[in-house]
Amino acid sequence: MFAFFTMGFLVAGGILAAASLIVARKPNAQDLIDKLTPYQGWIGIILFFWGFWDIINGLGYMTFSFLGGVIWLVCGIVEILLGFLLGFGLISKFALSKNEQAMEKGQKIRAKLAPFQGILGIIAIITGVVFAVTWFIF
Repeated sequence: MFAFFTMGFLVAGGILAAASLIVARKPNAQDLIDKLTPYQGWIGIILFFWGFWDIINGLGYMTFSFLGGVIWLVCGIVEILLGFLLGFGLISKFALSKNEQAMEKGQKIRAKLAPFQGILGIIAIITGVVFAVTWFIF
């Protein structure tokens, strides 16, 4: 059951993060992206926290299938990075706004990750599909 959330949020977050790259190649995809955009911050927050959960699951799954565990770990790392980028507005509003030093550090991390947002989005889509395929195989 939880695997479906991982797949869905990875693909949705990946589409949002790579929106400019996707629209450049497929202009008709703009309609789908426009439907997801209002939820970008919340999708980012969910991805961020869900990534930690997937890392824990991936470590546990390694005892059953090493390859499956590694794929789950990669998904978790991508979810954390992408979730931070997509949800930064909400994260800074709710968690960092009361601490100036934390806000500054968060903005520095975001500035370092921002140039890779499109690439992370593509990686998220790919890992979501790979995760889905391996989930059904294993």
